Amino acid sequence: MDESIRIDKWLWAARFFKTRSLATDAVERGRVRLNGDRCKPARSIRCGDLLDIDNGSTEWQVRVIALSDQRGPAPVAQALYAETEDGVRQREQRAEQRKVFSEPGEAIRGRPTKRDRRMIERSRG
Repeated sequence: MDESIRIDKWLWAARFFKTRSLATDAVERGRVRLNGDRCKPARSIRCGDLLDIDNGSTEWQVRVIALSDQRGPAPVAQALYAETEDGVRQREQRAEQRKVFSEPGEAIRGRPTKRDRRMIERSRG
């Protein structure tokens, strides 16, 4: 295996994104940072690099342990990275905040009704 690989391929192989095109879009939009900096999808990563990943629902801070350009089973994908202690702590804090302080419009599906809209406006103040 090479000593470097494209970041979008690795994100797909490590199962952070369902498709490679979703991984490419996330990198282009700045939702993935390599060692704290924005990068392009073709940027090469190496073992030891630090990635900040936001896939829309969850944010991770991981260190690259191994490289792979093939998507395999979840246990194999999880062996490609190690989550940092700081990243775990932040992710748990965000999960706890979501439990305690839920968004007022989160329970609404589709277009809000007049009653839903009034509830949202009341909660905003």
